[in-house]
Amino acid sequence: MTYMDIILILESMIRISTPLLLACLAGLYSERAGIFDISLEGKMLMSACISASFAYFTGNVWLGLGAGIIATLLLSGIHGLAAITFRGNQLISGVALNFLASGMTVMLANAWFGQGGRTPQLSGEMRFPRLTLPFADQISEIAYFGPFYARVLSNHSILTYIAFLAVPFTWWLLYRTRFGLRMRAVGENPAAVDTAGISVVKLRYAAVAICAVLCALAGAQLATAVPAAGFVKDMTANRGYIALAALIFAKWRPWHAMWAVLLFGILQAAAIRYQAIEIFGTRIPGQFMDALPYILTVIILAGFVGKAIGPRAGGVPYVKER
Repeated sequence: MTYMDIILILESMIRISTPLLLACLAGLYSERAGIFDISLEGKMLMSACISASFAYFTGNVWLGLGAGIIATLLLSGIHGLAAITFRGNQLISGVALNFLASGMTVMLANAWFGQGGRTPQLSGEMRFPRLTLPFADQISEIAYFGPFYARVLSNHSILTYIAFLAVPFTWWLLYRTRFGLRMRAVGENPAAVDTAGISVVKLRYAAVAICAVLCALAGAQLATAVPAAGFVKDMTANRGYIALAALIFAKWRPWHAMWAVLLFGILQAAAIRYQAIEIFGTRIPGQFMDALPYILTVIILAGFVGKAIGPRAGGVPYVKER
């Protein structure tokens, strides 16, 4: 393996990890506030479909992203209504939304474009372009650091930079602001928050709204950021569930979440670049490499991460005592 091979794998890792990271942070906000949300997959899928469709209709990717955000806010509103207002089962609500998104995206794409549940190819202003960081071209020839800066750190969509900047922002918001303190408290002891005169309902709705926006960015990254060329059926490929596994792996902490999704990302990047590899003389088939991130998900969920204790009030509807 040459240095350039490593650079190409790291470049792919960043691109692949972006939607996972956004979805993982989305789940972190929601679950820290006590709302389990397994509908990350459905929200990402809906955003991918709506963002690509409206980007194609309007010729403007930002309008497409705006439509995707509205769509995921509607889905999160349904989840919030079921889980917060009507105190329903959060898992059932999440599963229902995933089924709804899976069917509705194909139906809408078929009705609008008649191309078997996919959108036409996007080009030009319909997609988020790659951004070149300052001096990337000038220092690209410098040994080792030049290719790393020009290929791994530079040359990604704006959504990628938003995703990675969201990690320190989320840490600051959750651990250094009053809003974050209240959000964490409402996921641990909503009765105490209520006793302090703070609205549990408003805080939880704010958390699911933030979750919706981040899921919308994740879906838009999949469908409208270069090199993506539009929406296809079930294009999220269970990334929402992997994000939830990464969230457990990270034990609901933002920095750890980033490292967890980068682990999944580098495995997928290696699988894409090497369809078959040899380890100690044994040939590993490409199908195994494709399945490796998902196998790792199962191992993590089986308890490899050790004891992972979620927010104590997570998944529990809050009933105000009179």
